[in-house]
Amino acid sequence: MAAVAAALDAAAGVFEERGDLVGLRQSVIDANAELRERELIKLASLSGALADALRERGVDELGAWLTAEAAIAVLKVGFRRWIDGGREGPLRPLLAECFDVLRTASAQQAVDAG
Repeated sequence: MAAVAAALDAAAGVFEERGDLVGLRQSVIDANAELRERELIKLASLSGALADALRERGVDELGAWLTAEAAIAVLKVGFRRWIDGGREGPLRPLLAECFDVLRTASAQQAVDAG
């Protein structure tokens, strides 16, 4: 998870640098169903690439897929919060907060199940 968090942190820097363009792009995507569908396809491809990279680092198949999908969920939720918040602050803390909430929820479920 640390590796994908670092990758998303790097991507966040690019989004932040291009804030106005990223916001305009997202508003165009939000207004068009076909573009939203294409965006989902891109995110699925990104998830696959993340899973492949994790497997290359020795992560087992299930762990790689779950970690990659969780990373995409963090990206989607953090990015949406950033866009909806008018890109007032940096994206990075929002992504970090999403990762923290995901870790806490996972840990709590493990405690509850045990």
